Amino acid sequence: MTTTPTPPPVPTPAEAEAVRRQREAVQQALASAPLRAQGELQLPGQRLRYRVDAGFVPAFSHVPGQSPEPEAAIFTTAYQLEAPEGSEPAAAAVQRPICFAFNGGPGASSAFLHIGLMGPKRVTILDNGQMPPPPYVVQDNPLSWLAQFDLVFVDPPHTGSSLSAGDEVRKKHFSVDGDIAVLSDAVCEWLTRHRRWGSPVLLCGESYGTTRCAAMTETLADAGVPLAGLILVSTAMDFQALEFSPRNDLPYALFLPAFAAVAQYHGTLKGEAGASPEAALAAANDFVHREYLSALHRGGALEPRARSRVARRVGELTGLAPALVEQHHLRISDSTFFVEALRSRGRTVGRMDARVTGPMGLAQPQGMEFDPGLDPLWGPFAMAAQHYFGQLGMDSSRRYHLFGPEVIKEWNFLRGSAKGNQYACTSVELARVMRRLPHLRVLVASGIYDLATPVSATDWSLDQLDLPEAVRANLLHKRYAGGHMMYSRESELQQLQRDLVDWLAALPQRQAATA
Repeated sequence: MTTTPTPPPVPTPAEAEAVRRQREAVQQALASAPLRAQGELQLPGQRLRYRVDAGFVPAFSHVPGQSPEPEAAIFTTAYQLEAPEGSEPAAAAVQRPICFAFNGGPGASSAFLHIGLMGPKRVTILDNGQMPPPPYVVQDNPLSWLAQFDLVFVDPPHTGSSLSAGDEVRKKHFSVDGDIAVLSDAVCEWLTRHRRWGSPVLLCGESYGTTRCAAMTETLADAGVPLAGLILVSTAMDFQALEFSPRNDLPYALFLPAFAAVAQYHGTLKGEAGASPEAALAAANDFVHREYLSALHRGGALEPRARSRVARRVGELTGLAPALVEQHHLRISDSTFFVEALRSRGRTVGRMDARVTGPMGLAQPQGMEFDPGLDPLWGPFAMAAQHYFGQLGMDSSRRYHLFGPEVIKEWNFLRGSAKGNQYACTSVELARVMRRLPHLRVLVASGIYDLATPVSATDWSLDQLDLPEAVRANLLHKRYAGGHMMYSRESELQQLQRDLVDWLAALPQRQAATA
């Protein structure tokens, strides 16, 4: 028996008009002149002269038998060093690596990496994690990664100023696979339009940016762009390790060491484990591997005496009452820890940086009402980014969106043809492309006070990579005394810079380029 395929629905006049306007907006963005400027950055012992190019590149839908048509206008902000006097500009550019940077969400623009970590300008924030008073401006960043390579900050569709050409295309872009495809194409288009195919290429992703970059590494290799290096900041390649959901015990085990480190910081962890964050992490990891995972696996079949012992130990490691741990069936989720860790003090623990706390209301709510670890960064970054692009000459009718809240609400985390339950995972692609590219090096950065992508969850994700020992040697994981955006504190910003410089010095491409 054969079935007749259902024809696609005919759009209404209003829907057709909406698509026309969206395509027209994409075409207008692509036709607009890029913002251009020049700048200088004084570093110890050297002065960097650079040019800024901020504008749109197209991303195309490649359908066999059809001419390519732009399906998105992707906004990018690029910083490229000016060639030294007396050198050939093209030759200098070819020899210099270039790094494409992506933030997460999904739904975040690249502003956090741009004016928080890597770019030549950095937003002024307080080093104690508290909300600074306005105004919010950028200043020269002497720890900019521009000293190491040229930079391109990429805003996915419907973040920053980027646009999709229609609702159907937008729906595709708001998915794991569609996002990977459109941004990989944008990278290739940027390399073509700026004549940088001769440069070693790196990617840097933060949070969900690591989700996309892990897979983009293979997609770009297939497109003829084998990467020189990959930098993952606050890793989220395996969502099973991060999502507290029924019958998924993995995050309860993987978050426990981070809870212990946070408890140690706030002085609620006693005994030897409370001596240092390292001692707290080690004690919790030992308990997870030795007993906790097995206890979770046994569920209701766990013998009562063992159940009480486990509850008592979880309480010791988190600073929580054993009775509360038992009430939660030995499973302490992030949402529980945020409000229970310091309830006796009337404080809520931050998610993005758990060292930062905020006051509870008098009613002492059962759930987190706001993230005290994120709010002190959100406003300053949003206002500083808008102000900075205005200084570069962005049209006052165009707004730069730090975050598109509709993006994460509509995001499709399923991959391929899957239609049922599935945890998003891109670590498989990363392992495969690391086996394919013997020169590829990967640097991973984690904050021990990050309760969004905890360090132990990242350890687990990296440990699961299907890599022979010789290939695993190309992977380096560094830990910092910080939160999700560990670079928000000056000391960790400096340490991350030092680690980056050491890591880059070992890249085979760097050695070849400077030989």
